[in-house]
Amino acid sequence: MHRFHEISKTSAKGVHLLDEMYKNMLADIMPKHKHEETIPIFRSVMGQILASSEPLPINALNAMRQCFPCDDDRYDVKLLMGHLGSLVSGTSDLHTPIRPLHASFYDFLTDESRSQDFFVDASAVQGDLAFATLGVMNSEHGLRFNICSLEDSYLPNSSVPDLEKRVKESISADLSYSCRFWGTHVSSTSFESSLAKEVEAFFDGERLLWWLEALTLMKGIGGSVVTLLSITDWFSGHSEFTHVSDAARDTLRFVRTFASTILHSTPHLYLSALPFAPTQSRIFRKFAAIFPRTPRIVSDHVENWPQMEKIIHANGGVASVALSPDGKRIACGLFDGTIQVWDIETGEALYAPLRGHTNLVSSVVFSPDGRHIVSGSWDETVRVWDAKTGEALGSPLQGHTSYVMSVAISPDGTRIVSGSLDTTIRVWNMETCKAFGAPLQGHRAPVRCVAISPDGKRIVSSSDDNTIRVWDMETSEALGAPLQGHTGSVRSVAILSDGNRIVSGSSDQTVRVWDAMAGVALGSPLQGHTSSVSSVAISPDGNRIVTGSNDKTIRVWDTDTITSKASVAALQSHTGSVNSVAISPDGQSIVSGSDDKTVRMWDIETGKASVAPLEGHTESVLSVAISSDGKSIVSGSADKTVRKWNVETGEASGIFQGHTHGVRSVAISLDRNHIVSGSDDKTIRVWHIGTGEAHPLSGHYDYVGSVAISSDGNRVVSGSDDKKIQVWDMGTGQASNAPLRGHTGYVLSVAISPDVSRIVSGSSDKTIRVWDMGTGELLGAPLQGHTASINIVSISSDGNHIVSGSYDKTVRVWDMQTGEGMGAPFRGHTGPVHSVAISPDGKRIVSGSKDKTIRVWDIDLLNRHRPLCFSSDPIHALHFASSFLQDSETSAPSGPNEEGWVVGPEGRLLFCIPLHFHPVMYAPGNTLVIANNALQLDLSCVTHGTSWHKCRAQ
Repeated sequence: MHRFHEISKTSAKGVHLLDEMYKNMLADIMPKHKHEETIPIFRSVMGQILASSEPLPINALNAMRQCFPCDDDRYDVKLLMGHLGSLVSGTSDLHTPIRPLHASFYDFLTDESRSQDFFVDASAVQGDLAFATLGVMNSEHGLRFNICSLEDSYLPNSSVPDLEKRVKESISADLSYSCRFWGTHVSSTSFESSLAKEVEAFFDGERLLWWLEALTLMKGIGGSVVTLLSITDWFSGHSEFTHVSDAARDTLRFVRTFASTILHSTPHLYLSALPFAPTQSRIFRKFAAIFPRTPRIVSDHVENWPQMEKIIHANGGVASVALSPDGKRIACGLFDGTIQVWDIETGEALYAPLRGHTNLVSSVVFSPDGRHIVSGSWDETVRVWDAKTGEALGSPLQGHTSYVMSVAISPDGTRIVSGSLDTTIRVWNMETCKAFGAPLQGHRAPVRCVAISPDGKRIVSSSDDNTIRVWDMETSEALGAPLQGHTGSVRSVAILSDGNRIVSGSSDQTVRVWDAMAGVALGSPLQGHTSSVSSVAISPDGNRIVTGSNDKTIRVWDTDTITSKASVAALQSHTGSVNSVAISPDGQSIVSGSDDKTVRMWDIETGKASVAPLEGHTESVLSVAISSDGKSIVSGSADKTVRKWNVETGEASGIFQGHTHGVRSVAISLDRNHIVSGSDDKTIRVWHIGTGEAHPLSGHYDYVGSVAISSDGNRVVSGSDDKKIQVWDMGTGQASNAPLRGHTGYVLSVAISPDVSRIVSGSSDKTIRVWDMGTGELLGAPLQGHTASINIVSISSDGNHIVSGSYDKTVRVWDMQTGEGMGAPFRGHTGPVHSVAISPDGKRIVSGSKDKTIRVWDIDLLNRHRPLCFSSDPIHALHFASSFLQDSETSAPSGPNEEGWVVGPEGRLLFCIPLHFHPVMYAPGNTLVIANNALQLDLSCVTHGTSWHKCRAQ
């Protein structure tokens, strides 16, 4: 063996000696006179071994060979390998992978000029291996439903006893290999119809789902992406198999959307992923009916894949994101000064955070070769990191005089561009870390983001001046006029690989796509984030946009759907935050005002619009009220006006002007003669509806956020950001007593009891207070329970209940007499609750939220057990819920958690709902949700827990 290694280290002469040695050894095994019989077998077996993507043991090689398309090739590999023990290892053990004793042996075999008669063309076996891998997965011992016999769908994979052992025992080496590499072998084979039909059969059968199940259990679901992409490419140009390409693309989208769910708990491939796939997706149409005992969407199931593909939850606010050149990794710069790197397919963190910056990491970017990460920070420096090890390379780049907000690297990797709060852009030499020339100047406010075109000739920058600018890299001159359209600071920009489109993210919570040459926006803004969009990045193939936001989420968008019909379809509900709701006196209608500048009226039973949107305000509608006869609506707006609307005609019957700032609150007197409005101009105005005359009430020294009129029409109560509540005499306009003091935060809402004996107030100090109208004294202790500002309070018509809505996204009901909270909070909104109203009969609560939805809640459910129901129809409630809840009513979930899971006691997993459904889905307690595509679930037939495997039709 020593001589063997010595020969292998020599040059041409040594190679020649090695070749002669190999030839002699093989000639001894396969004499010349037996070549006709032995050489084809040798070439086939060694071709299989050489063409395999990883070494396999004899039993796996044999199992795969039994699935070769030609019967003559289905012989026992051991018959040959038993004679090759002097050249390869693993020949005496069926379970040890076959490997060469020296790499030079494989080099010898694959070079025909050296091996001659013993030459092995590994590419000739690729077709056989393609058929074999597909055959293994379809064999008697191949893929099957619940392959590892998982007993309980409540458990995450991490809690399944001996899961690794089960996987090893249930998924053989040949099956594991076939699942992971069948796409590699198919794509390495020239196109042929017989193989194409095998692939077609794979996508047509349940094997497709079982394949995903097996990959998940082997922690290889990310590899399916490579397989599906390669299959799509292999079918390119063969129109008769377009449907197979479509199936591969649809499966790819399914994996990208649900990989994290399936990885967390494999049974939920069937219980959570498949049921929530769009109805027009191929995977849903093909397989959903096979699994009838899973959650069923009975109202407004989406038809097509949504723009948002995936959400990854970080450990804090995400300030910046970047995609690696191979599209497999996301780097995130966080508020805490660290950088985290994630797998884009699975959403898993790849290693520990990178540490070095001393302040928020405002920008991260990968070098074109993927070897380095460059970051910019509020510590005024730029840093370069080794992307593989996380080590900081060299000293920080210094020169900016304020926060570095963004960094970019030129396509050739020689230059770094940075933008700063000092309003300048700088270009640096990557090697020397020195600045090129003078800074680029032109923006009128801090530069938030910079990007470089694919040809390296242009720099694109965005700024707090709400614009995007394009610069010449060499001359530093601005090219063309600024791009305008965002209504807030443009926090991030990126350029698609074609160089023709720019993507921008803004503090207005939207993402926009621009034509770089024409300077115009393409399509409508992409909406979904609930806070400023701090960073955008684009995958190398241009198919996905990744956005990071201060809402602590990362969202992945499919660029193919940006201009699709689904994204521009007519909307039936509000398109902005719902700031105020009111209920008509007959309890049949809901009136709402929104940031979309409209006032709308809805049927409280059906959720259908009663009249066309009332349009006229030029800014957000902040408050609405309805007259006692139900014929008029009054609205207050950020446009500084109060408008009165005729319900029947939809026309504005009066416009009241006088406030010098936005009108935050309005109320109508019971006799319908007066409107009272509160404004950010710190005044209250009492308007006579007939004459339009106004009498200002002055006394607050900060914004007036709320006003109410007593039922006898004699008094007005106001709440202000000055933390005071004031009672006014309606007739004289004078303050009737000293201000009510006690809140330690802004007074955001006030209400008066029907008998005019009490005032209820809600504050940013998270408390509700009840006051005696006559004496101004505080009655009892503050009502506590909300965990954030209380935006709105309302009192039931019998005066017995208080209802509150909070920035903590919940609605609570309180007993007026005792101050105790009644039942559990109503949860379902995904944004702050801005407004609540109680129906005249006291049976329903209506709430409006920043999440753009209006929800109606059944108050009766406070006094009894709420069924686990995500529908307006109680027959859709979960059956056999006791096994999930363990008979613990207090532990019943009120909706999905932040990751989308409906979780019971002890972390039991019921199912996972895609996050894009959360804002519009019914929650336990809802009788109606007014939203675009409000979602209702039928859980009545769902099998769960230890019965989960019965979800499949027998």
